[in-house]
Amino acid sequence: MSRNRLFSSLALALSLALGAGTTPASAADAPSAHAANVQPSGVYYEIFVRAWYDTNGDGIGDLNGVTAKLDYLKNLGISGIWLMPINSSPSYHGYDITDYYGINPQYGTTADLEKLVAEAHKRGIAVTMDMVINHTGNTHPWFVAAQNPNDTHRDWYSWTSTKPDLKALSATDTPIWHAGSDGWYIGVFGGHMPDLNYDNPAVRAEMIKVGQYWLGKGVDGFRLDAAKHIYVDFKSDVHSEKALEKNVQWWTEYREALQKTNPKVTLVGEVSATSPKELAPYLKPLGSIFDFPLAEQLIVSAKGEKAGKLGQLLKDTYDAYKVAGDAPHIDSTFLSNHDQERVMSRLNGNVDHMRMAAAMLLTLPGRPYLYYGEELGMEGKKPDENLREPMRWQREAGPGESRWKPSSVNQGQAVSVQAEQDDPNSLYNTYRTLISWRAQNSALRDGDLTVLATGKPNLVAYWRNDGKQKLLVVHNLSGKDAVWKPKADLLPRDATVLMTTKTQATLDNGSLTLPAYSTVVLH
Repeated sequence: MSRNRLFSSLALALSLALGAGTTPASAADAPSAHAANVQPSGVYYEIFVRAWYDTNGDGIGDLNGVTAKLDYLKNLGISGIWLMPINSSPSYHGYDITDYYGINPQYGTTADLEKLVAEAHKRGIAVTMDMVINHTGNTHPWFVAAQNPNDTHRDWYSWTSTKPDLKALSATDTPIWHAGSDGWYIGVFGGHMPDLNYDNPAVRAEMIKVGQYWLGKGVDGFRLDAAKHIYVDFKSDVHSEKALEKNVQWWTEYREALQKTNPKVTLVGEVSATSPKELAPYLKPLGSIFDFPLAEQLIVSAKGEKAGKLGQLLKDTYDAYKVAGDAPHIDSTFLSNHDQERVMSRLNGNVDHMRMAAAMLLTLPGRPYLYYGEELGMEGKKPDENLREPMRWQREAGPGESRWKPSSVNQGQAVSVQAEQDDPNSLYNTYRTLISWRAQNSALRDGDLTVLATGKPNLVAYWRNDGKQKLLVVHNLSGKDAVWKPKADLLPRDATVLMTTKTQATLDNGSLTLPAYSTVVLH
């Protein structure tokens, strides 16, 4: 179905599914009306500040703009935000930092950040900063000083005075050596982003100091950029046990040091991987990592309307995580981020497929992350700038809208906060419903996972159980109605439909009828 159609018909059955206090908000900034006894959803939201909301009229989103839209996030049900890099940087994206203790002046000041943190905390929203810890920008004073072979900062980076193999590749399949003053240095992500040398105790001490500084400003934690590339530099390091061991040792040291400042510090590592076994070793030192293999499979399953390898991947993931250690492990799940083609583009604008991808994401264990605008169905394909376009707040662009770049897609007025909040059947309200389910049901938020074989390729089913509540989640990924009769001993005799995205879903004499593209939760 084309995204140009406004929205497919979806009866959200809000009164049945959500209970009181959760009807769609009529305005972006209306105060939240969630019941006092509802727990946080645990859902986080990634924000590119430049693209979010502009409060000073320069067309660039700013920290005060994030503060201004906290009630939008609260109404959506968000428990935490991840701010893409906000430190001083010469680039639009901010991943080449020139001052770890400064705020990009286009975004505001340290005082603006402290105000944002304080206002977020009033609303029960945690604030996570992007910590670009693997490398600096090449105009950072440390690297400028490192051009002098006799300066103490020379050893803050990895240099060689002997001409290296300039054809050697990094772990990201890019040239790894770059010419500097009187030698060559390592830059996994390009010459403008020289890698820090973590074999140098001074570097370790300084980066711990940076983290402690921002925790002291009230920030709750950090998303750790390129977490595996601290020591996985060369292509030959990708499967190196030694490099892995050194990474784990460093991240353990980092976490333990930050916990002295804030025992509840939240860390989540960006560890690009294709299998759960590659991710698992980072769980114990970091506590949480982004689940790239699961993100890919969720999109594949939604697009193909078949479970495919999803069930086996989920089993393999949590089996691998159990072996990883006894520390609390949080699987940070997501569908896409600032480096990846937006989900709606990958799904060719199919809103039904987008709803199902969201439904699976938000009923699985872990800490789900949403990329800003995902709840609206924003599209975007490479290059990277087109993945990070302005958030659309009003049907017609007006004051407050970021203008940092023009849109590369023509989605029209329908893909805006204003339009979707006014439409009870919108994708936004689907997300709001699913997030509210998670907030109101401890099993969906905190429970473990047991995958069930349904015998039907279009159905995905799993138990969620936290010891206090046990729920059976069933998704019909297809465009056709489905009937599933579980084994007699699977459901208790008094099982009922607790929540559903479509009112036509029924459970009758042990037989579950699921409308096309629907999710049902039984208890």
